[in-house]
Amino acid sequence: MVSQKVTIKNPTGLHLRPAGILCKEAMQFKSLITFKHKENTANAKSVLSVLGACIKSGDEIEFCCEGEDEEVALAAMVQAVENGLGE
Repeated sequence: MVSQKVTIKNPTGLHLRPAGILCKEAMQFKSLITFKHKENTANAKSVLSVLGACIKSGDEIEFCCEGEDEEVALAAMVQAVENGLGE
């Protein structure tokens, strides 16, 4: 298992469009990809789970990837967030 913290830069947080982009990115990998925010854990491959986490701009989340392509998956997820998830 690998993990890394990243800060959400989107001015409006993870609303529907960036949540969809995050999920689309996560679904390209075989690994289990989750993220933690405070006490909550969300499945990065589920739009409802991502939206339910109520992530706002400036919030820090920690991606956790576990599986055969975990290193590549983690790098891709962090890169997607740092690039603004399409915004």
